[in-house]
Amino acid sequence: MKVMTYLKPYRLAMIVAWTLMLVELAVELLHPLFMAKIIDEGILKQDLATVTKWGLIMVGMSLFAFVSGVTNSFFASHTAQGFGYDIRKGLYEKIQSFSFSNFSKLPNSSLITRMTNDVTQLQNTIFMSLRIMLRAPLLVVGSAIMALFVNFKLASILLVVIPILWFFLVWVLKRGWGLFQSVQERLDRVNEVMKENLAGIRLIKALVRRNHEENRFKESNLDLKDKTSKALRFMEITMPLLMLVMNAVILIILWYGSKQINTGSIQVGELVAIITYATRISSVFSIFSFIIMSFSRARASSGRITEVLDTEVDLVDAGDASEEKRIHSGKIEFEHVSFRYPEMPTDVLHDITFSIESGETVSVLGATGSGKTSLFQLIPRLYDRTTGSVKIDGQDVRDIKLDHLRKAIGYVPQEVLLFTGSIKDNIMWGKEDASMIEIQEAAQDAQIHPTIEKLKDQYETLLGQKGINLSGGQKQRLSIARALVRKPKILLLDDSTSALDLKTEAKLLKAIKKYNCTTFIITQKISTAMESDRILLLEDGKLITQGTHSELMKSSSLYQRIVDSQFKEGEVRYAKSN
Repeated sequence: MKVMTYLKPYRLAMIVAWTLMLVELAVELLHPLFMAKIIDEGILKQDLATVTKWGLIMVGMSLFAFVSGVTNSFFASHTAQGFGYDIRKGLYEKIQSFSFSNFSKLPNSSLITRMTNDVTQLQNTIFMSLRIMLRAPLLVVGSAIMALFVNFKLASILLVVIPILWFFLVWVLKRGWGLFQSVQERLDRVNEVMKENLAGIRLIKALVRRNHEENRFKESNLDLKDKTSKALRFMEITMPLLMLVMNAVILIILWYGSKQINTGSIQVGELVAIITYATRISSVFSIFSFIIMSFSRARASSGRITEVLDTEVDLVDAGDASEEKRIHSGKIEFEHVSFRYPEMPTDVLHDITFSIESGETVSVLGATGSGKTSLFQLIPRLYDRTTGSVKIDGQDVRDIKLDHLRKAIGYVPQEVLLFTGSIKDNIMWGKEDASMIEIQEAAQDAQIHPTIEKLKDQYETLLGQKGINLSGGQKQRLSIARALVRKPKILLLDDSTSALDLKTEAKLLKAIKKYNCTTFIITQKISTAMESDRILLLEDGKLITQGTHSELMKSSSLYQRIVDSQFKEGEVRYAKSN
């Protein structure tokens, strides 16, 4: 499996760990033989020297095995922890490369579970495999062989039972894998409900939906409990069955062995050795249910992690994308562009064609669901158009390296997202090497600087998750500052001034002019559109019309109705005259 390739850097540590484990195993297998010698040649013959000799050998070997076990644990831990680190790093890097369509197939809650719980399952199994998981079957086989070496006839009972129990365990393993696959899927669901609940806690309290959310969580949590209980019950039932069989085998060996002692065909020490080997096999079988459960969960987790690692990222640099192609002026052209989201039956954009000169400010208007945000997302290649072409400075966006393309674009999404950290850190997300002067300049242009200056720690003020300690307007302006600090050639504002009053918005748009960048603004405000060089009017994914405010007031009845809906009678007359 692909996840196992992450063990390659730790091959030497694994070999050392397994070698030390074999040392422990060898000592454990030899001890019953030495015990037989102590009984038969020492105790029964009252030879204290023989007892002392083999007793000291056993103590010395036990100390050596102890040191080997401690050292084995060190190498096993190093391998398991290093493997966990590497695979989490690999998963994170893979997820960072995902396109939006990849995220639609693998929900965030599931990805979090795979990077945490699933990796931990694998990590623990790797550790166990280097400590006891491989040792357990070897101890069963080794004990059976050593018992046959001591007395073939008496130990042959083990040869009949062990293969039957082994096939039973294999069946349990296959069955357990399916059960724990289901458990991990239910865990995804619990995480999803928790994530949604925490993200929407304000709305839940405002709409008094606490009971509804508690019931929703209770349902998913109960489903997880039931599936986990079912899996654990199935796995746990194996231990009593195995112990029952092995205890019966030991009783048979004792019964048959006592008869052999009476006839003189076997010595007492030999019987003790065989019983010791059978007891050790029994003890190993008693932990097999735990090993199988761990392995079943690890196998399920491995499949889920492999699914992420094998996911094909459907939006990457084209093979002929050139390092030399850069964005210099920001001229944007859409030529007969249509677009549909992956696995959706219909287009959300239909045959869109327009051309925007560099430095122009363009307002995009339209009802909810008209395709405004979808149009925006094609410019930085968050999605690829289905047909047609999107060009910047005469170059198809697919011919420009993604890093070069996106570094030239300042994008402020409709849903503002701020990160835990200081205000300064959040602005520097736009440009990681921004100086304090650049940060303050961007904040001033975004009309957030005066607010920051009033805070106790000013730019070092720490923000809560998603900027929870800021108002909606403050978060919007801070996210705009984050986009402006990179001095973009193209600025995309997806309804990012909706929480601003008209006066603040006017100052912001005036400040943006000095950046000499091509600016796209999704807005519902006619007052904003009136100040733009061009207005694009979308309806049902189609570009109905485009032009200046004055041109659309004369040519578009839809635009006139939008104006009428936002202004009073006197204001309408003013709007129509401008």
